[in-house]
Amino acid sequence: MAGSMNKVLLIGRLGQDPKLSYTQGGQAVANFTMATDEGYRDRTSGQKVERTEWHRIVAWRQTAEFCGNYLSKGRLVLVEGKLQTRKWQDQNGQDRYTTEIVASNVQGLDSRQDGAPAQGAPQGQGRPQQRQQGGYQQPPQGQQNGPSYEDEDLGPAFPSEASGMDDVPF
Repeated sequence: MAGSMNKVLLIGRLGQDPKLSYTQGGQAVANFTMATDEGYRDRTSGQKVERTEWHRIVAWRQTAEFCGNYLSKGRLVLVEGKLQTRKWQDQNGQDRYTTEIVASNVQGLDSRQDGAPAQGAPQGQGRPQQRQQGGYQQPPQGQQNGPSYEDEDLGPAFPSEASGMDDVPF
C-alpha cells in the first residue's frame, strides 16, 4: 500500500527495569514499560489535569542488550519504533490482543545520577548516549535460553519462536 507508514517516536520514563532474556535461538530480547505524561487545564473547573499513558516496549538484538545493560527504572529515554498488535490465547483459551512498540532505536536522554552502569552492565565501559554498537554476545552458560517474561494481563512478552520471529528483519 503506497503512502502508509507505521512509525512511533516517544520520550518518557521507564516504569520498570528492562527484562533481558534470550530466545532458544540465542537472540536477545528486552521488555519494559514506559510512561508518557501530558497535562492540561480543565476549562470548567480551572484545575490542572495530569494524564499518564503507559506503553509496552519490546526490543531485539543489540538494542535489547543496550536496554538490559544500560537502562533502569525512572530513566528518561527516547524510543523509536513501530506499533505491532499480536493475538494470543489466555489460560482459558480466550483470544486476547496485545499492542506494543517494537523498538528499532532506544537512546538514554538523561545522565545517571550515580555515574554507574545499570545492574548487570559490563564494568569499565561508559554509558553511550546513543544505541550501543557492537557484536552479539551469547548468554552465559547456565542462563535460561527461553522466554522468561510473561504478563498474564497483556499476554506473552514476545511471540514464540514457532511463529517465525527469527526471520523478521528488525
